[in-house]
Amino acid sequence: MHVIVLGIDPGVANTGYGVVAHDRGRLVALDGGVIETSAGLDPGARLARIHARVSELLDGYRPDAVAVEDLYFGANARSAFAVGQARGVVILAAGQREIACTSYTPQQIKSAVCGSGRADKGQVQRMVQTLLALPELPRPDHAADALAVAICHANGAPMAAALARRATAVAR
Repeated sequence: MHVIVLGIDPGVANTGYGVVAHDRGRLVALDGGVIETSAGLDPGARLARIHARVSELLDGYRPDAVAVEDLYFGANARSAFAVGQARGVVILAAGQREIACTSYTPQQIKSAVCGSGRADKGQVQRMVQTLLALPELPRPDHAADALAVAICHANGAPMAAALARRATAVAR
């Protein structure tokens, strides 16, 4: 089964993205980077830029799924609110294209990629590099985190599809 996943590490100033293909048990990075918006821009313009770039990625790669990192409430309320707005425009772009969107907590992502929900950023970067056979560490951090989100979903997607097929077969 060939599955393409767009992973998103949301933020208003920096939204990381990573596109990963899962094909016959192998993970391959197709793209990764950061959507940056300037603090001087109107908030609506910043969100419109994120939406436009995510829309380009969705239309260009035609992923089977979008995986988004869940809100982390350890940050201050203003920061959490801004991240929630960025998540919202990503989910909207996916919804407009009828692409399934799944959220994962930072602990779920770290656990899926590193085997421990307490892994630090450096461990996550090294494991993303290893799992995707990248020649160097993925940078910047937001892009590495987005690739980790995509890996988290891609590794679970074949299992979820198999379980869904099995449930359908049993229901018949």
